[in-house]
Amino acid sequence: MIYISRKEHFNAAHKLYNSNWSKEKNVEVFGPCANDNWHGHNFDLIVTVRGNPDPETGFVVDLKRLSTLIRTEVVDKLDHKNINLDVDFMQGKMASCENLIVEIWKILERSLPGITDRGKLHSIRLYETPRNYIEYFGE
Repeated sequence: MIYISRKEHFNAAHKLYNSNWSKEKNVEVFGPCANDNWHGHNFDLIVTVRGNPDPETGFVVDLKRLSTLIRTEVVDKLDHKNINLDVDFMQGKMASCENLIVEIWKILERSLPGITDRGKLHSIRLYETPRNYIEYFGE
């Protein structure tokens, strides 16, 4: 089994805020991430596909096609956007990285068969900062 990954980058803003709570409770739980004026991150997204290489090409997935898929289906919808306000697939959801990565998984899992018949989505890693990241395996 081969595991192949593609890294993409985007910038986005969000706010962690539960509208059912008081402003004080939001600040207590989310700290500066509950800032009324939002805050931004330079995100790195790493998508890993697993499978056995095609005997004719040697590829599990064509990385150029994977990159195009990630950019058109995910990055273009998030880059320089407000996750709370501008991103259709995050409407009505808390804009945490945990929720964001699950929604990204759903999009990629649905779209990946269109570019490979050999690879399956294995994991997604989303770096919010150089030291904080979320990893998801679709479970």
